[in-house]
Amino acid sequence: MQQFFTNLGDPRLLTQLLAIAVTIVVAVFAGHAIAGFWKRRAPPRLPWQALLVDGLVRLAPALIATLLLLAIQAVFAGVAVDSGAVDLALRLASILVLVRAGVFLVGQLLGPRSWLSGWEAQVTGFIWLVVAFQLVGWFSAIESTLDAIDLLPGKAQFSLWSLLKSLVVITGFVLVGSLIARAIEQRLMKLESVALTTRVGIAKFSHFFLVGLGALLGVNAAGVDLTALTLLTGAIGIGLGFGLQAITSNFVSGFVLLLDKSIKPGDVISFTGLTGTNSENFGWVQELRGRCVVVRDRDGVETLVPNQNLITSTVINWSYSDRKVRLKLPVRISYRDDPELALELLRRAVDGNPRVLQEPAPAPRLMQFSDYGMDLELRFWIADPQNGVNNVRSEVNRRIWRLFRDAGITIPVAQHEVRMLHDRPAP
Repeated sequence: MQQFFTNLGDPRLLTQLLAIAVTIVVAVFAGHAIAGFWKRRAPPRLPWQALLVDGLVRLAPALIATLLLLAIQAVFAGVAVDSGAVDLALRLASILVLVRAGVFLVGQLLGPRSWLSGWEAQVTGFIWLVVAFQLVGWFSAIESTLDAIDLLPGKAQFSLWSLLKSLVVITGFVLVGSLIARAIEQRLMKLESVALTTRVGIAKFSHFFLVGLGALLGVNAAGVDLTALTLLTGAIGIGLGFGLQAITSNFVSGFVLLLDKSIKPGDVISFTGLTGTNSENFGWVQELRGRCVVVRDRDGVETLVPNQNLITSTVINWSYSDRKVRLKLPVRISYRDDPELALELLRRAVDGNPRVLQEPAPAPRLMQFSDYGMDLELRFWIADPQNGVNNVRSEVNRRIWRLFRDAGITIPVAQHEVRMLHDRPAP
């Protein structure tokens, strides 16, 4: 470092630094332009060819910088000028290409929804800096400085360097465990002979098991003396025991749902304390996750329902064993109207409706004689509740209204008749 600043006034070094600076600027702007062009042209879903192009686009700045530095190195070699700084920059650029490609590949193996998908640039920068410091000879000085910072003063030594090294090692083991779990999940999802809920359950269990095992192996490989952290881990454990109680309950409930197959992806469910065809909180199960179930309603809103709620609360599964459900439409008519004609009109109200099943046949019923009229009810079955329930109700109710209007049948309005009596004067 001191020698670098001492030679900073050398024209040859300044020329190399200027060439490196221009290379970086050109590479950044060119990479930005290429990324913008690809963003406008990239297909919504990337096949493997487009995925390869996407990887090259992300590598574009480092690749362009490497190629330019190679050309500059050739120029300096041709004029017999020392190019030590350019050589170092070329090695750093080549390492950046390799690190960026490796992180991109690992991210694709983990999947687009993994934690690494949003941290590729940060992880790449961290790994590259570590390698760069080692390459330029600064790593030992940084290690000595961080190792001198003791986080737990006393007999046991636990320095900041030990903490950072442990985090890196543990992260590496967890990453390997995640990759293995991802490979197992992809393999399981191709087994069509195994039930979907069973495949999801095995995949999630293997994921948590392998990640937890990787963390334990990482702690062991990092050489962390856990006895030095007994008091700290004990306090954290008590806090986590209370704070993670609900989360643990949701995870256990999720495995129960997967094992008993009471709710599975594609089911039509509604959350209500009432029985029958009540469409309150009506939606489709999109995904079973470790902590929650993703339910999508007809408005396109996705609700994350904790697994514990599905275990402890009443849930109507409209497609548990059979997707056919019966709907009931109550109607009231006046006492001046003919109930037989009204019942016949109710039966005709569902004729020609493609969603109403003819077997079991629709059934109009006279339910009771109330204070304001006769209560009728039309009962019919549908086989596709996932396409909506209230829309069928609306269509049939509109047909009932038109038929009743044409036949002169009235739907009475609740009325109260008040009679005022005056006392006669005494004789």
